[in-house]
Amino acid sequence: MTAYLTSLRAIVLREALRFIHQRERFIAVLVRPLVWLLVFAAGFRAALGLSIIPPYQTYITYETYIVPGLCGMILLFNGMQSSLSLVYDREMGSMKLLLTSPLPRGWLLFCKLAGSTMISILQVYAFLAIAAAFGITMPGWGYVAVLPALLVAGLMLGALGLVLSSLIKQLENFAGVMNFVIFPMFFLSSALYPLWKMAESSELLHDICAVNPFTHAVELIRFALYLQFNAAALGWTCLAALVFTGAALLGYDPARTRIGRKT
Repeated sequence: MTAYLTSLRAIVLREALRFIHQRERFIAVLVRPLVWLLVFAAGFRAALGLSIIPPYQTYITYETYIVPGLCGMILLFNGMQSSLSLVYDREMGSMKLLLTSPLPRGWLLFCKLAGSTMISILQVYAFLAIAAAFGITMPGWGYVAVLPALLVAGLMLGALGLVLSSLIKQLENFAGVMNFVIFPMFFLSSALYPLWKMAESSELLHDICAVNPFTHAVELIRFALYLQFNAAALGWTCLAALVFTGAALLGYDPARTRIGRKT
């Protein structure tokens, strides 16, 4: 047990130190959602009228609607950034030192996932604080209630990042992942517009958004911010997290890695 806790502390501390030493990364993560919140929202406000839909009890501004989606954006992009660091570690050789540890690979991957999720949650709260400074606030207790939702969503998206890191062999391929995985996952969701708006345009796109696990992560965050529980969103997010975690364990399986090298 001591060895397990020591490895968890070491890996989480390494992730925290890497984040502290890369201040531009913190700024870059916040710039993207703030541009959407303060610039794009001003243009979309008139074009996208929003009806009263759960969890809202009254009409809301478009800026208020997209805040949970932008929280999900931070978790999504930070999860992908974490996968990029794994690819970099593999190219530099430090990944070999980690994976040759006598501890199970599943535990080592969980430690990496826990560290990246913790950093993602801190970035989300920093974004919520900036949004509040601009007058976009949530119920007071919502900032506390959203923590478990952020944890579940962060673990799910971080696990997706682990899956991608097991498939990406070179840093140069990461741009393709951004174009074919991250952006479709973000835009084909309820992060920027409600699903009923998508249904007005295309039933097919609505169905794609409805099965997108990122949609359920965003809705889990949205309901939690307003002190409401969304059982369906929690169930689908947890299911996606289990699937992605299983795929990541398979991708980092030692036997599979050796077979891939021989071939």
